[in-house]
Amino acid sequence: MRNAKQTAARRTRRAPHARLARLSVARAATGLGRLTGNLTAPGVKRSLDVILGATLLLLVTPALAVAALALTLRPPLARGNAVARETRIGLGGRPFELRSLRTRRLRLDLLSRLPHVVRGDLSLVGPPPLTPGEAALLSPSAERRRQALRPGLTGLAQVRARSGMPWDEPALLDAHYAEHHGTWLDLAILAQSVRVPLHAALRGLRHPGKAHLSDTDHRLPGYSAAE
Repeated sequence: MRNAKQTAARRTRRAPHARLARLSVARAATGLGRLTGNLTAPGVKRSLDVILGATLLLLVTPALAVAALALTLRPPLARGNAVARETRIGLGGRPFELRSLRTRRLRLDLLSRLPHVVRGDLSLVGPPPLTPGEAALLSPSAERRRQALRPGLTGLAQVRARSGMPWDEPALLDAHYAEHHGTWLDLAILAQSVRVPLHAALRGLRHPGKAHLSDTDHRLPGYSAAE
């Protein structure tokens, strides 16, 4: 009888410690879950934008500086502002001034938008930034999807727009990206965005003299942002 009472007393004394241990484990699991959620959602995307965007900007800054100087020193009849300024709609429906070089060579107009990526106006990957007029044509559901995403320097519609397939209509691709976007899809789109211009550049070296169209926005004729 005495041994049973002593055992019960020891269990009673250990109970608060056991509850405290379980509470600590639960809190640690909750904290880990929050950290994992931050790393797998917008945190990873924004980190990728800042790190990769800043690295690319550092690499292309000399080329951008030469292009800006060349645009400034153009003959008087062709001279104009070297930088184009347009109002576009960003994350949460907030307007911002999009700046890009007025050149189509080597996609420098697109690369000149990298400061917007580092600053947070754009993401490396996302739907193309709409003008206020285009945004006004969106359906309510498309508007909600758009406002939940940063517009991108490139995107799913941009890398698939030339296929000519009916399911590759830009508005459908934008909707698909909004529903399924993630880190791996972003990396795949970035890889495709690099592969396509490299292939075009190599083809241009093999067949010089042919004209090449810029596809900064990559939108087909008659593109409509509305569903």
